[in-house]
Amino acid sequence: MWKDIRSQISDWSQDEAFLTFLKQVENLASKALSIAMVIVILVAIVDLGIFLVKDLLLPPYNPLGKNLIDIFGLFLNILIALEILENITAYLRKHVIQVELVIVTSMIAVARKIIILDFGKTSGLDLIGLAIAIFALAVSYWVIHVTNSKPSHHP
Repeated sequence: MWKDIRSQISDWSQDEAFLTFLKQVENLASKALSIAMVIVILVAIVDLGIFLVKDLLLPPYNPLGKNLIDIFGLFLNILIALEILENITAYLRKHVIQVELVIVTSMIAVARKIIILDFGKTSGLDLIGLAIAIFALAVSYWVIHVTNSKPSHHP
């Protein structure tokens, strides 16, 4: 028994065997995250449905106002979750984190924050911070997009 364990440890000490083990752990973790994200998305859709029925279809009727902002927030939550699932799926396909997708997801998250923002309770410093975040994400997206869209010249 101890020989088997020592043999296994010796095999793992080889770089290739260890890297293969790490890749298997990454794949398992990515698949678990995908399943968890699908569950989150389904629960969020049910939550949105309940919210829509309660606040838009049942009395008192008030389809405009604060409820509309809440609805946009719920929709954007689902959109962000779908983008995160797309990031995980892209990783499983190519085994590379796609920075462009991550930046787009971040831009959606910041846009959600701005859409649901209560300007009456928001300080000027918070607005400046959001503006800087938007600008940094936009520049980052542009740089990545331009870099990825350039044709590569390989001899």
